[in-house]
Formats: sequence, structure tokens, C-alpha cells
Amino acid sequence: MFRALYDWTLRQAGSPRAEPVLGAISFVESSVFPIPADVLFVPMCLARPDRAMRYALIATVTSVLGGIFGWWIGLYFFDLIARPMLEFYGKMDAFEALKTQTGEGAILLMLVTSGLTHLPPMKVVTILSGVVAFDLKLFILSAIVARGGRFYLLAWLLRRFGPAITGFIERRLPWIALGLCLALAALWFGLKALH
Repeated sequence: MFRALYDWTLRQAGSPRAEPVLGAISFVESSVFPIPADVLFVPMCLARPDRAMRYALIATVTSVLGGIFGWWIGLYFFDLIARPMLEFYGKMDAFEALKTQTGEGAILLMLVTSGLTHLPPMKVVTILSGVVAFDLKLFILSAIVARGGRFYLLAWLLRRFGPAITGFIERRLPWIALGLCLALAALWFGLKALH
């Protein structure tokens, strides 16, 4: 099933309706869809580098809106929608483990790392944020920074270096983004300790 979804997603990159499909996938990826929007975003940027920043804007806005939808599911419909979905994807244990670590700093860190690197999965963190009633304004701000940072960085790299950078992105970008997140987390906790 996942292979068929993956193949369908890739086929959309070359279609005339690629932008609306990118928006839809970016939206649902943040709350329910198992395949990251990068699968469509990267080929679209490679095919039309002149539109890479436009694609980054579409993906960022719809991803943040999808995250808000996931937050809303977690806050109001966890047992009805989120629990069966998490069980279906085998993410319920990961969700419960994350739930035990929920403080404002932990949620914020997870939002940034999941937005930049997909670790932990974005849909899990957005739903968890709603379950614990994480501040919606801070949620939106962190989602804009993390998702926008990821999509705009990818767009810039793909415009600048083209197909040659795709291997580097696939192998190393998650680790670089994770390192950046850890550095930001250390800075956050350092500043918090000073106050």
C-alpha cells in the first residue's frame, strides 16, 4: 500500500495539477498522511527551479495548516480519530512515550525536530500537542519556523545545486538539521537556566 502511495505521489510531480497536490499532501502529511511532502516537493523543484521558492511557500503554508488540523484532532477528537490512526500506523507506542515527556520545552523541541527532520513524525507531534493543549500561538510559530526552514532550505539548495545535491540531501540533511535542532535546544535551555 505504501509503495503505491509513494509511486502515485511521484507521478504527481510532473502533472499540471502538481501545485494543488503538493498543497494537499503537505497539509495531510502534518496530521494523517504517511509519506512526507518531500517526495513531491524535491522533483517539482528539480523540474522547475524557477518556481522552487513558490513551491516552498505552498508547502510551508499548507503544512502549518495541516499541523493546526492535527493539533485540533488531538485536542478534541483523540479517541475518535487519532487513536485508531496511530494504532493503524503502529505509532501508538511512540505517541505514549512522547506523551510522558511532555513539558513546554519538550513539545517545542519535538515540533522543531519533527518539522525539520521528521523525527519524531510530524503527525504524532501535532496530535500530541493538541492532546496536552500546547499553546496554539507558540505551536503555529514553531511550525512556521521549522517547516518553512526545511522547505526554503531545500528549495534554495535545489535551485543552487540542482540534481547534484539530491544525494547529499537524502543522506546528510536530516543529520545536519538534527544537529542544528540540538544546538538550538541547548541554547534554549541555557537561556532558560540563566533566567
